[in-house]
Amino acid sequence: MAEVQLHNVAVRFGSNKSTQITALDGLDLIIPEGQFAVIVGPSGCGKSSCLDLVAGLNTATEGKSTIDGVIIEKPGRDRGMVPQNYSLFPWLTVQKNVEFGLELVNMPKVERENRVSHYVEAVGLTDFKNAYPSQLSGGMKQRVAIARALAVDPEVLLMDEPFGALDSQTRAVMQKLLLKIWQEERKTVLFITHDIDEALFLGDVVYVMSARPGRIIDTIPVGISRPRDYSVTTSSKFIELKKRIMKSLHD
Repeated sequence: MAEVQLHNVAVRFGSNKSTQITALDGLDLIIPEGQFAVIVGPSGCGKSSCLDLVAGLNTATEGKSTIDGVIIEKPGRDRGMVPQNYSLFPWLTVQKNVEFGLELVNMPKVERENRVSHYVEAVGLTDFKNAYPSQLSGGMKQRVAIARALAVDPEVLLMDEPFGALDSQTRAVMQKLLLKIWQEERKTVLFITHDIDEALFLGDVVYVMSARPGRIIDTIPVGISRPRDYSVTTSSKFIELKKRIMKSLHD
């Protein structure tokens, strides 16, 4: 596990100051190791830009982003990424997609196969390990993406609205699956969503971002005991927290 910190971060796109777009400005965020952190905010507020900083896919114009005090300069094995659109290789089977990152780091074959088998089973796809992405549903593809990210044993798991394209029933199944895996693995998680119910159901803490340029305007400890089931979504505590987030977003 690892601690993620963003200090007074600004991200601007474009070299011409008169036409620059400021995605993030003055953003401060500390995610302790093992925390399931969720960011919510309006469309275009810079949520994905924030995630890209931690992933090492983008660099801050001002401020700094660190993991355990080390400045993030590029992608690394200590971070696993689950994007919105699965990003699976269509010519590879489920097993080979999950194995891809392990082959890149030259992991010995026996260890590689054992690890892939473990995570394919963890996401419930053992019977589909030889199937190709074209033969899978959207939820199954996202299971593969999660297994692939976890197989490299990252310290930080980054998830960019991973369930946004799924129907409500599949989304609920995936949320419960993710929580089950997280409770076993206890990775540090940074999860991006625009769904308030999803944020509260999954997270230890919900960070609310302002409209662009994005910054953290509210930090909300969820404080609902784990393990969780969907009965919590009708509790007075859940509804109270939801109202607070909605007010922050509206303001």
